[in-house]
Amino acid sequence: MTHIQSWPSPAPVTRPVAELAALPDVDLAAQAAKGDERAFECIMHRHNQLLFRTARSILKSDPEAEEALQEVYLRAWRALATFRADAKLSTWLVRIVINEALGRLRRRGAQVIPLDSAMDSTEPDIQAALQDDPDHRPERAAMRAEMRRLIEARIDLLPEMFRSVFMLRAVEEMSVEDVALALDIPQATVRTRFFRARSQLREGLSRDVDLAVNDAFSFDGVRCDRIVAGVLARLASERLSSSARPE
Repeated sequence: MTHIQSWPSPAPVTRPVAELAALPDVDLAAQAAKGDERAFECIMHRHNQLLFRTARSILKSDPEAEEALQEVYLRAWRALATFRADAKLSTWLVRIVINEALGRLRRRGAQVIPLDSAMDSTEPDIQAALQDDPDHRPERAAMRAEMRRLIEARIDLLPEMFRSVFMLRAVEEMSVEDVALALDIPQATVRTRFFRARSQLREGLSRDVDLAVNDAFSFDGVRCDRIVAGVLARLASERLSSSARPE
């Protein structure tokens, strides 16, 4: 009798992490939909900041946004087979984040009311919220103090000839004529220096704001890695639970 030697099935070919990281979203999603957790890990690292900031903008809490994001990734992992490439993966994930965050608001009793409905509502609590002046809140006072320090620092950076004119004209609200007399310069020079001082100040503050916006709700490496590790740990736990169930 001829014995046919059986060979073990070859192990599935896996892509190196660097190669996976270079793949476009649609290919990563296809790989992850087949159960490739490393591809899903790449997806998480790629979109973590966008999704965290989306959740944070709704929940206004860093810890809750992190928790929501982990739930979102688990839902996305289970639903990846339904993802269609006619939409961006990032858009698909953002929709899941928004639904999860709004659901959390509803579950904790927060009211999510369309603006049109709120304007027509006669509920005292809703009307009180609409009439509340945020400028009088303590956090807004702290923000104004921080903005004042930023403006003062930018004024200090102006050239001396511009700084004196700006201080007298804008801060002290002196007239062009009075500033000209005080500094012993022509009124036309006051106007020119004041215009240039405002332009330089505006440009400097604009750069500061742009940098601050880019850093808003920063998503550092530690937080990013913590969320990814948490999701992978829960996926591993689900695998163990599934394998432990009797057939």
